[in-house]
Amino acid sequence: MTLSHRRGATRITLVDAAGASLAHTPVRVEQKGHAFGFGNTGFDFLDCENDGAHSSPCDQRAELFLEVFNAATLPFYWARFEPERGKPDTARLMAAARYLADRGVTVKGHPLVWHTLAPEWLLPLDDAAVEAAIRERITRDVTGFAGVIDLWDAINEVCILPRFDAEVNAITRLAQSKGRVEMVRLAVDTAREANPNARLVLNDFILTDEYEHLIEDCLAAGVQLDAIGVQTHMHQGFRGEDEIAALLERFGRFGVPVQMTETTLVSGDLMPAHIVDLNDYQPDHWPSTPEGEARQADEMVRHYTTVLENPAVESLTYWGFADAGSWLGAPSGFVRVDGSTKPSYDALLGLVKGDWWLSPTEMVSDADGVVTIEGFAGDYRVSARGSEASVEVGRSVTTETTVTL
Repeated sequence: MTLSHRRGATRITLVDAAGASLAHTPVRVEQKGHAFGFGNTGFDFLDCENDGAHSSPCDQRAELFLEVFNAATLPFYWARFEPERGKPDTARLMAAARYLADRGVTVKGHPLVWHTLAPEWLLPLDDAAVEAAIRERITRDVTGFAGVIDLWDAINEVCILPRFDAEVNAITRLAQSKGRVEMVRLAVDTAREANPNARLVLNDFILTDEYEHLIEDCLAAGVQLDAIGVQTHMHQGFRGEDEIAALLERFGRFGVPVQMTETTLVSGDLMPAHIVDLNDYQPDHWPSTPEGEARQADEMVRHYTTVLENPAVESLTYWGFADAGSWLGAPSGFVRVDGSTKPSYDALLGLVKGDWWLSPTEMVSDADGVVTIEGFAGDYRVSARGSEASVEVGRSVTTETTVTL
């Protein structure tokens, strides 16, 4: 499958320091990265530091992670990030963010506003004070992490927000008075004021027309959304290519990039179909099985391929690198509890660095010193005459550039 809309070409003119074209010159071209965001949670890196200890567990995990993933989501759940007002866990999150960013990973913060895991110290405050605290939190964190984290889930699960009753929280109370669109505006506008370069995402798990109407209302009200987040936790089984494709068509129609923000596929027994709230199923032991691992690997290829077929999607973040510490204790990761990789890891690696990757290629420039790279959108390295340069290949375009060697 070519996925032609994910591919492009760059026509490169090679010149020497004097500007003369380098005709008939041997050139080596290597792909270095994808433009598409192959993401995963970065929770396993929360206690990593750039200490140069290349044999550390962090670096061992990073070696596996970086072979496949170029994006990571870090947890900014407010109640855990700032359990006591004025004492946020900034240093630890910054260390993890820098650890990943220094290795070329695009880091996302998740989320700035969410009714679940809202700090209890908000409860005694009136609505005006709650709103002020939200603004203060967003401004502090988006400003403080600017340049390291410039991508945020600005607000999470807004559809259910005003009617959420599983736990008492001050953010739902505020939403009941402000309304959903104004809650989105509060999160997005405050974050954009704090960092004009930030990209801000509206994220939800409710994928009915209720979410579509919310998006329509936000856009009509002038709220600038940089991406629409779509969650697909599939603990009860793969939805199938047709359902995923139809889902992406519905949310891709707004002219706003789509991010598949939270995806899971289990490698053990499936969660019973009658469970409505996935949180209600958390067995003491949920093992990965050989049969489940084979199924997960197959479904992983089918799911990722279906997602990339839709041109509106700019990233897919899988929700959990390893089974250890996975959401709900599910065997949903690419790495088993013992640290060994599952077939799903090899299957996805075979796509990201195989089917969708340009192998190192030897070329020779033509009489005008020109070579053309054709491949998946992303970063490439051109080497010739003992020097090298980086170039980009864009999506569905042919660009031209000059490289001095």
